[in-house]
Amino acid sequence: MGAPRRTISKGKAKLVPLRASAEKRTHARRIHERLSKAIPGPFLELRFESPYELLLATILAAQSTDRAINRVMPELLSRFPTPRDIAEAPREELERLLKPTGFFRTKARAIREASRLIVERFGGEVPRTMEELCMLPGVARKTANVVLGVAYGIPSGFAVDTHVGRVSRRLGLTEAADPVHAEQDLCAAFPQEEWMATSLRLVLHGRYVCTARAPRCSMCPLNELCPSRQAEPEGRWQERAQREEALIDLRRDEMAR
Repeated sequence: MGAPRRTISKGKAKLVPLRASAEKRTHARRIHERLSKAIPGPFLELRFESPYELLLATILAAQSTDRAINRVMPELLSRFPTPRDIAEAPREELERLLKPTGFFRTKARAIREASRLIVERFGGEVPRTMEELCMLPGVARKTANVVLGVAYGIPSGFAVDTHVGRVSRRLGLTEAADPVHAEQDLCAAFPQEEWMATSLRLVLHGRYVCTARAPRCSMCPLNELCPSRQAEPEGRWQERAQREEALIDLRRDEMAR
């Protein structure tokens, strides 16, 4: 029997979970064991101090880098610290502040309108449900999953960015290029309580080890589990996990400067 049909609504893409095979769940469990050793404390590289700041940063991070957003956010928040301030901010001023992030006109419009709805419809607080978050301009499932999972500790789904999509396809966890289809496969493969942490681990793993152009297959702790590996592993997987942990700790220290 084939996999259940995917049902996805138009627009914000409502997720309908699938059921993974026992083989796929076993594969995912082995990946989780090794990634948990390599990245015991998964983290988001965007800096934030509140759910609202995380929402803004995640909207702005589209087609940009976390480093660029971390540079822009302090000045943005010093000028316009609250949702009402940004909702009422001059469009030209927002665009000037956001220009280094790319697509600054679209992003300025999105955060103004999202902030206005937060003030007018949600009492100034970032909502805590997928449906309500996806009502905000600039927010789709990936952004909503990050806010719910990281800011509120609510495992609503898998945040699938370019790194998560690439790594999960290489590992054979999904064949889907579409982020929502990939999210369905990942949610089926991993237990719900692991969704957010595993998503963060896959982002970091894809950013620093399983890179797009030159993956570091020989040092990868997932090498033996990966059908896409391009080189033989160097040493035991536990040793490679320690090397990845040291590499990511170094990158975290660099981002904190």
